[in-house]
Amino acid sequence: MRKLNQMVWLLVAILIINTTNAQKAEIPNVTYNLGSNINEMTLTVGGILVAATNEGLVGIDPNQSTPVFTFNDFGKLKSEETQFIPESPYIVVSQGVGSQFAGIAKTKRAVINYITGKVIFNSETDNWNQIYTCNIVLPQNKLVVSGIQKEGNKFEKMTAKVAVYDLNTQKLDYSFFLDKPGRVGVAKDFSVTGVPLLLKNMLIIPTAQGLIAKSHKGDDLWECKIKGINWMTSDISETEIYGFETTTNGKNTRIHKISNQGVELWKDDRKVQGNVSNFQILPQGIAVVSDKSSGGSTSVFATNDESEIAFLSADSGEDLWDKAPKTKGWVQHFYVQDDGILFGIQQGGINKISFEGKTLFKKPLKTGENIMMMAESPQGLIYITSEDANIVDLKTGDQVWNKPLKYKNSVAVASTFDNAKNRYLIAADGDVFAIDAQTGEATDFSKVKFEEKEVANTMEMRNGNIFLSSSQNLLLLGNDGKQIYHEYYKSPGQSGFVKVLSGVVAVASTGLAMAHAAKAGANRTNPYGSSNDLSNYNDYGKEYKRAADMFASIGDAAFDVMSKRFKATAATENAQFILTKLNSGTGIVKVNKDTGKVDKEILLKDKKPEYQVDEIAGVLYYKANDKTIYAYKL
Repeated sequence: MRKLNQMVWLLVAILIINTTNAQKAEIPNVTYNLGSNINEMTLTVGGILVAATNEGLVGIDPNQSTPVFTFNDFGKLKSEETQFIPESPYIVVSQGVGSQFAGIAKTKRAVINYITGKVIFNSETDNWNQIYTCNIVLPQNKLVVSGIQKEGNKFEKMTAKVAVYDLNTQKLDYSFFLDKPGRVGVAKDFSVTGVPLLLKNMLIIPTAQGLIAKSHKGDDLWECKIKGINWMTSDISETEIYGFETTTNGKNTRIHKISNQGVELWKDDRKVQGNVSNFQILPQGIAVVSDKSSGGSTSVFATNDESEIAFLSADSGEDLWDKAPKTKGWVQHFYVQDDGILFGIQQGGINKISFEGKTLFKKPLKTGENIMMMAESPQGLIYITSEDANIVDLKTGDQVWNKPLKYKNSVAVASTFDNAKNRYLIAADGDVFAIDAQTGEATDFSKVKFEEKEVANTMEMRNGNIFLSSSQNLLLLGNDGKQIYHEYYKSPGQSGFVKVLSGVVAVASTGLAMAHAAKAGANRTNPYGSSNDLSNYNDYGKEYKRAADMFASIGDAAFDVMSKRFKATAATENAQFILTKLNSGTGIVKVNKDTGKVDKEILLKDKKPEYQVDEIAGVLYYKANDKTIYAYKL
């Protein structure tokens, strides 16, 4: 009996220790009662949580006890009616299809600055009856709207109009009509066909009648008969403008070139197959990547679908290469370097071609499918796919490692560089490999087995040790490959849908890459700088700084807030947040990366919790009930 009592007291002591070690936080730091059913929660790049309710939108800043904004002017909004503009603090709210032929159906648009909480533009209060297009233009920080405004005489109330607003001052800069009000004759279609191009001295509007250029006061400058342009960009001097027109069947793109005086500079437009996904103006010519689709299988691995790479003369638009490089798949990576163009194919394969069209690699490099990473390292180009990894000479394509590192096809591959030991560490499908940076010799470093059949998707060096993690597992290895700890936090089940915006994803979601902007059909009016630069391996801080510097350069208070956010240390630097089963139900735990132990836990009391974790600021947003959101400081 005495031994039994001792065991009972020992168990109680253990429970007390475990309870006190992990700080519980079931009482939220802030409670937001929104007064209407919550349908969706979106964590923005700027750190504001936007909730879509049955009445509209609500913005939540965890540092404020009340919502930063409430927008109910248009009532309940569908997901597709709310657009979060990349690399900005803006939301564009839309109702109704914008078209010159929308008839009596009313179209409404609003622009919200979710950081300041101000509604910068509202078509209802600004007296617009129809909105055809509504485009945010960055970095100029302008809004360009086209449509019908209920102002002026009866003819003006029926004539298509364009207005430019300054998003910083929230004031109208200028406006003008696309046609002469009251013009007698056959009606012409002046619908806006694409994204306007805002330059230093003019605004160019693509319409069904052609391109119309106006000064920043709305004065006529010139017109050009090129019709149906979808988007435009210019060289850095803004003297040469390129317009992109998608053909009616959507299978080809026509590229036009005009001067800043409206003169067509190419005798004939240049047709490329598919939709343009990347375009860069270089001193040697124009690099174009287009993705063509047979219209059949939607899989990126469909054999009949592939990308094409062309290099055009800036003077004539003619192809400068006698023979375009064969891709046999989708261009997943595209980088411009001093001596040529480096590209990687999603179906496998890396090659490099000079600006003169000559292959720079001795032969195309064969790789596994899905090239997860191509980056520059001191030894050369490191690539990591779902099946293999290697470093190759960027000039010749020769292998730096004697042979590629091969492993089983893995859904995720994690890697990092150990400066102290001068080695690369790669984890794939439960195996961890160490590759000597000097010799390229690969060794089996360690084996890790994660619960729930997970594989490591994160790896980093921590005080000489190697940290690996997945959704539910954390593991720390010593520099000799021996396990220091492995902690597993059981998932609440497949139904517990995890919504996490990590720091790395947050940077990517700003849409900084021009290639991503093209694919997304985003505003292409900023030609400055190149996003087609090969990144440095393992340098995430550089990406954060690039985002912070870009936001700071715009010179607006809201962008300044975003810049400071990306300069701050991410809350995940020393911890990982995991949804798991706690003793009393489902909850979030904050786990210390160095020990694997729980520093804080929050019981959500919900089998299928809806939540968002801001890993940069360290905040958990939890939908407590249909109308209430809790915010916890993690």
